[in-house]
Amino acid sequence: QVQLVESGGGLVQPGGSLRLSCAASGSISSIDAMGWFRQAPGNQRQLVARVTSGGNTYYTDSVKGRFTISRDNAKNTVYLQMNSLKPEDTADYYCNAVLRYDSGSPSFSYWGQGTQVTVSS
Repeated sequence: QVQLVESGGGLVQPGGSLRLSCAASGSISSIDAMGWFRQAPGNQRQLVARVTSGGNTYYTDSVKGRFTISRDNAKNTVYLQMNSLKPEDTADYYCNAVLRYDSGSPSFSYWGQGTQVTVSS
């Protein structure tokens, strides 16, 4: 069984910073990509940032220049450094991993249970 364990959420003032962490564990042969999604009340879940096993990164336009995604492949862990936070960043943040159990298997998508980020004065 694969598990994604998230941490780092909380309450922060506008302009502040938080760092989210997500560690994948279980029977994993390889991870194609790990990323972060967020969902605010009344909104669809959207991709915030993603990093592939090869190090390629993607950011949604609204967080470019403020958020940085990084990975530690040896630990199957992904981080999201969130700087210059704005109230509109308030949401539940979900870790996602696309992984394979072995080299001949198709990829599977797994989700963390979410961590709350609230940006408010």
